[in-house]
Amino acid sequence: MRLGLGSYAFRWNIGIGDQVPQTPMTAFDVLDAAERLGLEVVQYADNLPLHKLSEADLDRLRAAAEAKGITLELGTQSFDAEDVRRYLTIGRRIGSKLLRVALDAGDARMPVPELAKALRPLLDEARNADIRIAIENHFNYPSPRMVELLETVDDDALGVCLDVANSICAGEWPEETVRLLAPFTINLHLKDYLITPDRHGVGFYIHGVPLGEGRAPIPWLLDQLAHCPADMSVILEHWLPLDGDAEAARDQEGPWLEKTVAAAKGFVAGR
Repeated sequence: MRLGLGSYAFRWNIGIGDQVPQTPMTAFDVLDAAERLGLEVVQYADNLPLHKLSEADLDRLRAAAEAKGITLELGTQSFDAEDVRRYLTIGRRIGSKLLRVALDAGDARMPVPELAKALRPLLDEARNADIRIAIENHFNYPSPRMVELLETVDDDALGVCLDVANSICAGEWPEETVRLLAPFTINLHLKDYLITPDRHGVGFYIHGVPLGEGRAPIPWLLDQLAHCPADMSVILEHWLPLDGDAEAARDQEGPWLEKTVAAAKGFVAGR
């Protein structure tokens, strides 16, 4: 397993929604951070969209990654055909072998046969680009439906980007999600979380912690993926809460990530 850095690990330093720092991190900054942390892969997600870079900058990014010995992957949101094709072109240009796609709310409402039909021509184009498409189990897409989609399409160019915690939002515990999606996994998003009761006893909330400090069953999860190729990328992320203080959250991303990387290296050692 090759450990990598996902751009969502710097959610607050890159900026998202109305929380944008004065000097946002760039794709090159994320690449430099991965090198400092001794990671082998960088996966740029939709919070740092590479289609906003010029062709010259994409070429510079690929050259910089190759000089550092880092593999690049990319991601986008939704199965809009035009957007996926644009990212397949970008993937070719930067040497990516994987395009992670998160199904959005519109995709989640689309009947499986209809979505499968829309996917097939895109998979032909992905195969021609020597890129595999990995669907991430996102908040609104239940894993049984994901399995139905994958079995309906039945194409090696399509697999799962397995996130250890996202599907809690869809009413699944990670163990259920992993059992269903592990056979189709070609990419892993690794994060950790805690479930904390409200101090007044009014429910509870789920929040992120550095890897190894929460309740995500990381060793068990990795055991379930023992069948995956040895060079599969394991992308490190976290759910660092904003808690109303954007500057403090930005300051914490680096220390959280250092803890996460150290823990991840321990978890994957010997695997």
